[in-house]
Amino acid sequence: MEKEIIKYCKICLNHTGLFKKKNLEKIRSKPDQLKDGICNVCSKEILKKKNKINWNKREKILNKITLWAKKNRVSDYDCIIPVSGGKDSLLQAIHVRDVLKLKPLLVTCSYPPEQITHLGARNYSNIVNNGFDSLAVTLDPLKWKKLMKHSFLKFGNWCRSTEMALYAIPIHIALFYQIKILFYGENFLYTVAHGTKDEGDSWDAKNLYLGGNTTKGGPKSLKYSKASELDYLFYNYPPKKQVRNANMKIVYLGWFMKNWYGLSNAKFSIKHGMEKRKKNDPLKTGDLWGHSALDEDLSIVNQHMKYLKKGYGTITDQVCEGIHQGIITRKDGIKLLEKYDGKVSEFYVNKFCKYLEISKKTYNETVDKFVNKDLFEKNKGKWVKKFKIL
Repeated sequence: MEKEIIKYCKICLNHTGLFKKKNLEKIRSKPDQLKDGICNVCSKEILKKKNKINWNKREKILNKITLWAKKNRVSDYDCIIPVSGGKDSLLQAIHVRDVLKLKPLLVTCSYPPEQITHLGARNYSNIVNNGFDSLAVTLDPLKWKKLMKHSFLKFGNWCRSTEMALYAIPIHIALFYQIKILFYGENFLYTVAHGTKDEGDSWDAKNLYLGGNTTKGGPKSLKYSKASELDYLFYNYPPKKQVRNANMKIVYLGWFMKNWYGLSNAKFSIKHGMEKRKKNDPLKTGDLWGHSALDEDLSIVNQHMKYLKKGYGTITDQVCEGIHQGIITRKDGIKLLEKYDGKVSEFYVNKFCKYLEISKKTYNETVDKFVNKDLFEKNKGKWVKKFKIL
Protein backbone atom coordinates (compact mmCIF):
# COMPACT_ATOMS: atom_id res chain seq x y z
CA MET A 1 0.00 0.00 0.00
CA GLU A 2 1.40 3.37 -1.02
CA LYS A 3 2.14 6.00 1.58
CA GLU A 4 -0.06 9.05 1.75
CA ILE A 5 1.47 12.51 1.41
CA ILE A 6 0.22 16.00 2.05
CA LYS A 7 -0.26 18.38 -0.85
CA TYR A 8 -0.11 22.03 0.19
CA CYS A 9 -1.65 25.11 -1.36
CA LYS A 10 1.07 26.89 -3.34
CA ILE A 11 0.05 30.31 -2.02
CA CYS A 12 -0.61 29.66 1.65
CA LEU A 13 -0.07 26.48 3.68
CA ASN A 14 -3.56 25.05 3.74
CA HIS A 15 -3.91 21.44 2.83
CA THR A 16 -7.29 19.88 2.39
CA GLY A 17 -6.50 16.23 2.79
CA LEU A 18 -4.15 13.37 2.15
CA PHE A 19 -3.58 11.98 -1.31
CA LYS A 20 -2.03 8.79 -2.68
CA LYS A 21 1.12 9.54 -4.66
CA LYS A 22 -0.21 7.81 -7.75
CA ASN A 23 -3.36 9.97 -7.72
CA LEU A 24 -1.75 13.38 -7.39
CA GLU A 25 -2.15 14.12 -11.09
CA LYS A 26 -5.79 13.05 -11.05
CA ILE A 27 -7.18 15.25 -8.30
CA ARG A 28 -10.68 16.34 -9.20
CA SER A 29 -11.80 19.91 -8.64
CA LYS A 30 -13.89 19.42 -5.53
CA PRO A 31 -14.60 22.22 -3.04
CA ASP A 32 -12.59 20.43 -0.36
CA GLN A 33 -9.54 19.84 -2.58
CA LEU A 34 -6.90 21.96 -4.27
CA LYS A 35 -7.72 23.39 -7.70
CA ASP A 36 -4.70 24.32 -9.80
CA GLY A 37 -2.66 24.03 -6.62
CA ILE A 38 -4.72 26.70 -4.83
CA CYS A 39 -7.08 26.21 -1.89
CA ASN A 40 -10.61 27.63 -1.63
CA VAL A 41 -9.53 30.32 0.80
CA CYS A 42 -6.79 31.64 -1.48
CA SER A 43 -9.17 31.59 -4.44
CA LYS A 44 -11.48 33.83 -2.45
CA GLU A 45 -8.63 36.05 -1.27
CA ILE A 46 -7.45 36.53 -4.87
CA LEU A 47 -10.93 37.69 -5.87
CA LYS A 48 -10.99 40.01 -2.87
CA LYS A 49 -7.63 41.59 -3.71
CA LYS A 50 -8.69 42.06 -7.35
CA ASN A 51 -11.94 43.71 -6.21
CA LYS A 52 -13.88 40.95 -7.95
CA ILE A 53 -16.27 40.43 -5.02
CA ASN A 54 -19.38 42.58 -5.21
CA TRP A 55 -19.64 43.71 -1.59
CA ASN A 56 -22.47 46.14 -2.41
CA LYS A 57 -24.53 43.23 -3.70
CA ARG A 58 -23.81 41.26 -0.56
CA GLU A 59 -24.81 44.24 1.57
CA LYS A 60 -28.14 44.42 -0.26
CA ILE A 61 -28.72 40.72 0.39
CA LEU A 62 -28.01 41.22 4.08
CA ASN A 63 -30.34 44.23 4.18
CA LYS A 64 -33.12 42.09 2.71
CA ILE A 65 -32.47 39.41 5.31
CA THR A 66 -32.56 42.05 8.04
CA LEU A 67 -35.85 43.48 6.81
CA TRP A 68 -37.27 39.96 6.56
CA ALA A 69 -36.26 39.31 10.18
CA LYS A 70 -38.05 42.43 11.40
CA LYS A 71 -41.14 41.74 9.29
CA ASN A 72 -41.43 38.13 10.46
CA ARG A 73 -40.64 38.78 14.09
CA VAL A 74 -42.94 36.82 16.41
CA SER A 75 -41.07 36.83 19.72
CA ASP A 76 -39.32 39.62 21.60
CA TYR A 77 -36.15 38.98 19.59
CA ASP A 78 -35.26 39.34 15.93
CA CYS A 79 -32.58 36.68 15.87
CA ILE A 80 -30.35 34.28 17.78
CA ILE A 81 -26.57 34.41 17.90
CA PRO A 82 -24.83 31.29 19.29
CA VAL A 83 -21.96 32.59 21.43
CA SER A 84 -19.10 31.51 23.64
CA GLY A 85 -17.90 34.98 24.63
CA GLY A 86 -14.85 34.73 22.40
CA LYS A 87 -13.49 36.85 19.58
CA ASP A 88 -16.00 35.94 16.86
CA SER A 89 -19.20 35.84 18.88
CA LEU A 90 -18.64 39.23 20.54
CA LEU A 91 -18.00 40.85 17.14
CA GLN A 92 -21.14 39.24 15.71
CA ALA A 93 -23.33 40.34 18.60
CA ILE A 94 -22.22 43.97 18.41
CA HIS A 95 -22.44 44.04 14.61
CA VAL A 96 -25.96 42.58 14.56
CA ARG A 97 -27.17 44.98 17.22
CA ASP A 98 -25.38 48.20 16.27
CA VAL A 99 -25.02 47.90 12.49
CA LEU A 100 -27.98 45.75 11.46
CA LYS A 101 -30.16 47.26 14.22
CA LEU A 102 -31.61 43.89 15.21
CA LYS A 103 -32.38 42.71 18.73
CA PRO A 104 -30.51 39.44 19.28
CA LEU A 105 -30.87 36.77 21.91
CA LEU A 106 -27.46 35.30 22.68
CA VAL A 107 -27.51 31.53 23.22
CA THR A 108 -24.68 29.47 24.61
CA CYS A 109 -24.13 25.83 25.42
CA SER A 110 -22.23 26.39 28.63
CA TYR A 111 -19.44 24.04 29.64
CA PRO A 112 -19.86 22.35 33.04
CA PRO A 113 -18.26 24.23 35.95
CA GLU A 114 -15.50 21.62 36.15
CA GLN A 115 -14.51 22.25 32.52
CA ILE A 116 -14.97 25.96 31.89
CA THR A 117 -11.98 28.16 32.68
CA HIS A 118 -12.07 31.31 34.82
CA LEU A 119 -11.04 33.16 31.66
CA GLY A 120 -13.97 31.67 29.78
CA ALA A 121 -16.41 32.64 32.53
CA ARG A 122 -15.10 36.22 32.54
CA ASN A 123 -15.35 36.49 28.77
CA TYR A 124 -18.92 35.20 28.77
CA SER A 125 -19.78 37.74 31.47
CA ASN A 126 -18.11 40.39 29.35
CA ILE A 127 -20.21 39.73 26.27
CA VAL A 128 -23.40 39.96 28.35
CA ASN A 129 -22.11 43.13 30.04
CA ASN A 130 -21.80 44.71 26.59
CA GLY A 131 -25.59 45.02 26.81
CA PHE A 132 -27.22 41.76 25.70
CA ASP A 133 -29.86 39.32 26.82
CA SER A 134 -28.42 35.83 26.99
CA LEU A 135 -29.65 32.31 27.58
CA ALA A 136 -27.18 29.66 28.74
CA VAL A 137 -27.98 25.95 28.60
CA THR A 138 -25.83 23.67 30.75
CA LEU A 139 -26.38 19.96 30.19
CA ASP A 140 -26.06 17.17 32.76
CA PRO A 141 -22.31 17.35 33.55
CA LEU A 142 -22.07 13.67 34.47
CA LYS A 143 -23.57 12.47 31.19
CA TRP A 144 -21.60 15.18 29.35
CA LYS A 145 -18.33 13.81 30.72
CA LYS A 146 -19.26 10.19 29.99
CA LEU A 147 -20.06 11.06 26.38
CA MET A 148 -16.80 13.01 26.08
CA LYS A 149 -14.84 10.07 27.44
CA HIS A 150 -16.61 7.67 25.10
CA SER A 151 -15.97 9.97 22.12
CA PHE A 152 -12.28 10.19 22.95
CA LEU A 153 -11.76 6.48 23.46
CA LYS A 154 -13.83 5.38 20.45
CA PHE A 155 -13.10 8.17 17.94
CA GLY A 156 -9.99 9.92 19.25
CA ASN A 157 -12.03 13.12 19.40
CA TRP A 158 -13.65 14.18 22.67
CA CYS A 159 -15.46 17.02 20.88
CA ARG A 160 -17.57 14.63 18.82
CA SER A 161 -20.41 14.55 21.36
CA THR A 162 -20.13 18.10 22.70
CA GLU A 163 -20.21 19.68 19.23
CA MET A 164 -23.55 17.98 18.64
CA ALA A 165 -24.96 19.94 21.57
CA LEU A 166 -23.22 23.16 20.49
CA TYR A 167 -24.93 22.98 17.10
CA ALA A 168 -28.29 21.60 18.23
CA ILE A 169 -29.13 23.80 21.22
CA PRO A 170 -29.55 27.11 19.30
CA ILE A 171 -31.97 25.39 16.91
CA HIS A 172 -34.05 24.05 19.80
CA ILE A 173 -34.17 27.52 21.38
CA ALA A 174 -35.09 29.17 18.08
CA LEU A 175 -37.99 26.78 17.58
CA PHE A 176 -39.19 27.15 21.17
CA TYR A 177 -39.22 30.97 21.05
CA GLN A 178 -40.27 31.11 17.37
CA ILE A 179 -37.21 33.12 16.38
CA LYS A 180 -36.73 33.02 12.62
CA ILE A 181 -33.03 33.78 12.10
CA LEU A 182 -29.77 32.44 13.50
CA PHE A 183 -26.48 34.17 12.75
CA TYR A 184 -23.36 32.05 12.67
CA GLY A 185 -19.93 33.51 12.02
CA GLU A 186 -17.59 32.04 9.47
CA ASN A 187 -18.13 29.76 6.53
CA PHE A 188 -15.25 27.30 6.92
CA LEU A 189 -15.18 26.73 3.16
CA TYR A 190 -13.70 30.21 2.75
CA THR A 191 -11.80 30.75 6.00
CA VAL A 192 -9.81 27.63 6.90
CA ALA A 193 -10.39 25.46 3.80
CA HIS A 194 -11.87 22.61 5.84
CA GLY A 195 -15.53 23.26 5.11
CA THR A 196 -17.66 21.65 2.44
CA LYS A 197 -20.34 22.80 0.01
CA ASP A 198 -22.78 20.62 1.92
CA GLU A 199 -22.57 23.17 4.74
CA GLY A 200 -23.25 26.07 2.35
CA ASP A 201 -21.08 27.89 -0.17
CA SER A 202 -22.43 31.40 0.37
CA TRP A 203 -24.43 33.06 3.16
CA ASP A 204 -27.02 30.31 3.51
CA ALA A 205 -26.13 27.97 6.35
CA LYS A 206 -29.45 26.12 6.54
CA ASN A 207 -27.64 22.78 6.35
CA LEU A 208 -25.26 23.72 9.15
CA TYR A 209 -27.74 22.66 11.80
CA LEU A 210 -27.10 19.10 10.65
CA GLY A 211 -23.45 19.64 11.56
CA GLY A 212 -20.23 18.92 9.73
CA ASN A 213 -18.24 15.73 9.58
CA THR A 214 -17.85 15.58 13.36
CA THR A 215 -21.53 15.80 14.19
CA LYS A 216 -23.02 14.09 11.17
CA GLY A 217 -25.35 11.27 12.13
CA GLY A 218 -26.25 12.71 15.51
CA PRO A 219 -25.97 10.86 18.82
CA LYS A 220 -26.77 7.51 17.18
CA SER A 221 -23.41 7.67 15.43
CA LEU A 222 -21.70 7.67 18.83
CA LYS A 223 -22.87 4.10 19.39
CA TYR A 224 -23.13 4.73 23.09
CA SER A 225 -25.72 2.44 24.68
CA LYS A 226 -25.79 3.98 28.15
CA ALA A 227 -27.87 7.02 27.26
CA SER A 228 -31.63 7.39 26.87
CA GLU A 229 -33.58 9.42 24.34
CA LEU A 230 -34.11 12.07 27.01
CA ASP A 231 -30.36 12.20 27.74
CA TYR A 232 -29.83 12.98 24.07
CA LEU A 233 -32.56 15.62 23.76
CA PHE A 234 -30.23 18.61 23.34
CA TYR A 235 -27.59 16.60 21.47
CA ASN A 236 -30.10 15.73 18.76
CA TYR A 237 -31.10 18.13 15.99
CA PRO A 238 -34.81 18.81 15.62
CA PRO A 239 -36.35 17.04 12.61
CA LYS A 240 -35.71 18.64 9.22
CA LYS A 241 -39.43 18.96 8.62
CA GLN A 242 -39.89 20.92 11.84
CA VAL A 243 -37.10 23.35 10.92
CA ARG A 244 -38.41 23.70 7.38
CA ASN A 245 -41.96 24.37 8.57
CA ALA A 246 -40.64 27.04 10.93
CA ASN A 247 -39.44 28.98 7.86
CA MET A 248 -36.11 29.56 9.58
CA LYS A 249 -33.03 31.19 8.05
CA ILE A 250 -29.51 30.34 9.22
CA VAL A 251 -26.94 32.87 8.04
CA TYR A 252 -23.14 33.00 7.80
CA LEU A 253 -22.59 36.61 8.87
CA GLY A 254 -18.88 36.44 8.01
CA TRP A 255 -19.74 35.97 4.31
CA PHE A 256 -20.94 39.58 4.27
CA MET A 257 -17.91 41.05 6.06
CA LYS A 258 -14.85 42.00 4.03
CA ASN A 259 -12.52 42.00 7.01
CA TRP A 260 -13.61 38.74 8.63
CA TYR A 261 -10.36 37.31 10.04
CA GLY A 262 -9.69 35.69 13.39
CA LEU A 263 -6.92 38.14 14.28
CA SER A 264 -8.88 41.29 13.43
CA ASN A 265 -11.96 39.87 15.16
CA ALA A 266 -9.84 39.32 18.26
CA LYS A 267 -8.47 42.88 18.17
CA PHE A 268 -12.03 44.23 17.92
CA SER A 269 -13.26 42.06 20.79
CA ILE A 270 -10.29 42.89 23.02
CA LYS A 271 -11.22 46.57 22.63
CA HIS A 272 -14.66 45.58 23.90
CA GLY A 273 -13.39 43.82 26.99
CA MET A 274 -12.46 40.31 25.89
CA GLU A 275 -9.40 38.85 27.60
CA LYS A 276 -6.98 36.62 25.71
CA ARG A 277 -4.80 33.92 27.24
CA LYS A 278 -2.07 35.63 29.28
CA LYS A 279 1.57 34.63 28.75
CA ASN A 280 0.57 32.39 25.87
CA ASP A 281 3.36 30.01 24.82
CA PRO A 282 2.74 28.39 21.40
CA LEU A 283 5.01 25.50 22.41
CA LYS A 284 2.51 24.67 25.15
CA THR A 285 -0.81 25.66 23.55
CA GLY A 286 -0.31 25.23 19.80
CA ASP A 287 -1.77 28.74 19.43
CA LEU A 288 0.26 31.66 18.02
CA TRP A 289 -1.83 34.53 19.31
CA GLY A 290 -3.50 33.26 22.48
CA HIS A 291 -7.06 34.11 21.47
CA SER A 292 -8.44 30.70 20.44
CA ALA A 293 -10.68 28.38 22.51
CA LEU A 294 -10.46 30.55 25.62
CA ASP A 295 -13.50 29.12 27.39
CA GLU A 296 -11.83 25.79 28.22
CA ASP A 297 -8.37 24.19 27.94
CA LEU A 298 -9.20 20.70 26.70
CA SER A 299 -9.46 21.91 23.09
CA ILE A 300 -5.68 22.31 23.16
CA VAL A 301 -5.40 18.54 23.59
CA ASN A 302 -7.97 17.95 20.84
CA GLN A 303 -6.01 20.15 18.43
CA HIS A 304 -2.94 18.04 19.18
CA MET A 305 -4.96 14.92 18.32
CA LYS A 306 -6.20 16.56 15.13
CA TYR A 307 -2.61 17.31 14.15
CA LEU A 308 -1.58 13.69 14.68
CA LYS A 309 -4.49 12.48 12.56
CA LYS A 310 -4.50 15.04 9.76
CA GLY A 311 -1.16 16.80 9.82
CA TYR A 312 -2.42 20.28 10.72
CA GLY A 313 -3.60 22.12 13.83
CA THR A 314 -4.56 25.61 14.99
CA ILE A 315 -1.20 27.10 13.98
CA THR A 316 -1.83 26.10 10.36
CA ASP A 317 -5.09 28.05 10.31
CA GLN A 318 -3.46 31.07 11.95
CA VAL A 319 -0.40 31.05 9.68
CA CYS A 320 -2.56 30.81 6.57
CA GLU A 321 -4.66 33.71 7.78
CA GLY A 322 -1.46 35.69 8.38
CA ILE A 323 -0.31 34.93 4.82
CA HIS A 324 -3.66 36.05 3.40
CA GLN A 325 -3.37 39.35 5.28
CA GLY A 326 0.25 39.88 4.28
CA ILE A 327 1.63 39.84 7.85
CA ILE A 328 3.38 36.46 7.50
CA THR A 329 5.37 35.24 4.51
CA ARG A 330 4.97 31.69 3.31
CA LYS A 331 8.63 31.04 4.12
CA ASP A 332 8.24 32.28 7.69
CA GLY A 333 4.95 30.40 7.91
CA ILE A 334 6.74 27.11 7.24
CA LYS A 335 9.14 27.86 10.09
CA LEU A 336 6.23 28.57 12.44
CA LEU A 337 4.50 25.32 11.51
CA GLU A 338 7.70 23.35 11.98
CA LYS A 339 8.18 24.82 15.43
CA TYR A 340 4.68 25.12 16.89
CA ASP A 341 1.91 23.29 15.04
CA GLY A 342 0.21 20.60 17.08
CA LYS A 343 2.16 21.32 20.26
CA VAL A 344 0.68 20.63 23.68
CA SER A 345 2.24 20.71 27.13
CA GLU A 346 1.99 17.95 29.70
CA PHE A 347 0.06 20.38 31.89
CA TYR A 348 -2.92 20.29 29.53
CA VAL A 349 -2.64 16.56 28.90
CA ASN A 350 -2.68 15.90 32.66
CA LYS A 351 -5.63 18.24 33.09
CA PHE A 352 -7.45 16.36 30.32
CA CYS A 353 -6.78 12.97 31.88
CA LYS A 354 -7.88 14.18 35.31
CA TYR A 355 -11.14 15.58 33.95
CA LEU A 356 -12.06 12.44 32.01
CA GLU A 357 -10.81 10.24 34.85
CA ILE A 358 -8.48 8.20 32.69
CA SER A 359 -4.87 7.19 33.27
CA LYS A 360 -1.97 8.60 31.32
CA LYS A 361 -1.42 5.08 29.98
CA THR A 362 -4.97 4.97 28.61
CA TYR A 363 -4.48 8.40 27.07
CA ASN A 364 -1.24 7.37 25.34
CA GLU A 365 -2.73 4.09 24.10
CA THR A 366 -5.70 5.97 22.63
CA VAL A 367 -3.44 8.51 20.95
CA ASP A 368 -1.32 5.72 19.48
CA LYS A 369 -4.45 4.06 18.13
CA PHE A 370 -5.54 7.10 16.11
CA VAL A 371 -2.24 8.57 14.92
CA ASN A 372 -1.82 8.56 11.13
CA LYS A 373 1.12 6.19 10.77
CA ASP A 374 1.77 7.38 7.22
CA LEU A 375 2.46 10.86 8.56
CA PHE A 376 4.09 10.18 11.92
CA GLU A 377 6.48 7.67 13.43
CA LYS A 378 7.59 6.96 16.99
CA ASN A 379 11.04 8.21 17.96
CA LYS A 380 12.19 7.84 21.57
CA GLY A 381 8.60 7.47 22.72
CA LYS A 382 7.30 10.55 20.88
CA TRP A 383 5.42 10.91 17.62
CA VAL A 384 7.54 12.70 15.02
CA LYS A 385 6.30 13.82 11.61
CA LYS A 386 7.61 12.12 8.48
CA PHE A 387 6.20 14.62 5.98
CA LYS A 388 7.81 17.81 4.72
CA ILE A 389 6.05 21.16 4.63
CA LEU A 390 6.64 22.48 1.15
